[in-house]
Formats: sequence, C-alpha cells, structure tokens
Amino acid sequence: MEILFEDNHIIAVNKTNSDIVQVDKTGDLSLEDMVKAYIKVKFNKPGDVFLGVVHRIDRPVSGAVLFARTSKALVRLNEMFQRKEVKKIYWAMVKEKPPKISDTLNHFIVRDQQKNKSYAYDVEKKDAKPASLTYTLLASAENYHLLEVDLHTGRHHQIRCQLAKIGCPIKGDLKYGFSRSNPDGGISLHSRKIEFIHPVSKKLITIFANPPQDSLWTYFSTIVK
Repeated sequence: MEILFEDNHIIAVNKTNSDIVQVDKTGDLSLEDMVKAYIKVKFNKPGDVFLGVVHRIDRPVSGAVLFARTSKALVRLNEMFQRKEVKKIYWAMVKEKPPKISDTLNHFIVRDQQKNKSYAYDVEKKDAKPASLTYTLLASAENYHLLEVDLHTGRHHQIRCQLAKIGCPIKGDLKYGFSRSNPDGGISLHSRKIEFIHPVSKKLITIFANPPQDSLWTYFSTIVK
C-alpha cells in the first residue's frame, strides 16, 4: 500500500485497480480495512481505529483516495466535497481521439441500479442528474490517447459514461463499450490529483498519485509531467 500523504487528521493512499474502497458483497479485503490496520500497527493503537471514508472511486479505477483520521476532519471534508471545494483530476486512456483537443461535457446521467451502469443524455430525463467535466488531450501514442479530466460533479461512473457518450470509451472498460479487457482486469482510468484546503491547518494540500506500472502508463508518464 502506497501512502501519498499522512498527518494527524488525514491520510491518502494510491489505490490499485483491484482494491475496493469499502467492503461490498464480495467480502474482499477493503482499502479502508488495510489503512485501519496500517494505522493500528504504526501507532500501536488499542481497540478500533477511527477512519472516515470521504469519497470513493470504482473498483477497476486506480489512484488517489483520501480518508479522514479524525471526526473533525471527516465532517469538514464531507462539507468541502458537497460544496465542490475539492479539485479532482483524473487521467484516462482512450483509443479513439476525442473530437476536440479540450472541451467541457455537460450531460444528464441516469443510473440503472440493477445493471450497475449509468447512461448519459443530451437532454434531461426522468430521475436524471446533471453531470459536468472538462477533458484535455495531453498526449498521443500510436494507438492510444491520454486525456486529463477535471471532474466538476461526482455522479455514478460519470467519467466512464460521459467519455463513452462522445465515442471515447476508456481502455479496458467493457461495460461502456471498449472492445476488450485489460490483462489486470482494471480500466485505464486513474485518480491523478486531489487538491484541497486542509480541514484543520487550512494549508493548500496537493496530492499526486503515480499511475500503475505498465508499458503504456509508463510511456505517457515520461512525456507528461
């Protein structure tokens, strides 16, 4: 487990695309439990360890995940996320080059609970929620393109379904139309950066997470800083 940032109030880790943030129906060991175990051992804490889940990213997605180590930090971070005061930047690898170098996508997203899938529409639908993101083309390889995504809202599978809507499904994402899976079972979507004002110290905190170590991610990481 790679620790990206740690102090008395918050901790951030670099999630692999096989980890789940919280326990689900699979019963697999969660990232939350791993971080609790790490804190318990490091600080020799008796009894249960407090850890607040501030936000989640999908299981097949990698990258920075933030947790609160105190109840004060949890309350304040939750409020900051609700007020959209936390900046979240993702990297997404796609096969099809997007229609524009940079664009803001605004859609209405409907979530299908049974299929665990979301659908993006250009016009408002029943039970739809507005979704917005801005993407920028950072680099291109022979067969793939790297997009930086600035997420403005936090809808279910938002980046995945909005990019698929414009004909750019994320590499490995079979659920949203990519042709084949990645060897590791994940998708090529990575939580690259989280930036926010510290809930207690009030200092600006910028957390970066390096992408998984495979040939394509390594190639893009060397040409994009």
